[in-house]
Amino acid sequence: MVSGWNWDGDESLLRFDDPAEWDAAYERGEGPLGSAAIGLAFNCSLAEASPRIVRAMRLPDVAQRGFAFTAAGTAARLNGELTPELYAALRAEGPGRMSIAVNAVNDTLDYVPFRQLPLWLKWWKVVSKVQDKLETWRLESLYAVSDAWKALRGRRS
Repeated sequence: MVSGWNWDGDESLLRFDDPAEWDAAYERGEGPLGSAAIGLAFNCSLAEASPRIVRAMRLPDVAQRGFAFTAAGTAARLNGELTPELYAALRAEGPGRMSIAVNAVNDTLDYVPFRQLPLWLKWWKVVSKVQDKLETWRLESLYAVSDAWKALRGRRS
């Protein structure tokens, strides 16, 4: 079977809309499956795209895995929800700031109504808001001390 898609990684994969062709490309071991998963998120139903995005999250190529997490964030933005499998994949990767899933988790928190989030993600939203507030206070204090020090040194000159 000859594919109508350029699997050499060009940006046309963002228009990808064929779940069956994605499955066939996965079986063939094509490279840019994470990029094509973004296309599925844009152009297919969540039910069609979700299992393929989850599979792309397990690809050996870290860049393509990153694109798969981008696809999950895109799905959250477009649908206002995710499937239980996508939530599980995000949880398995971890929501922390150093995680490959951080942007997908943030998109999910921004675009999925709070009442629809799983309990672990509701807790993460609270934790991340507290962390953000503490970091804001730390920086404001640091800037105030720095400004006071500059003012004090300026008077001595």
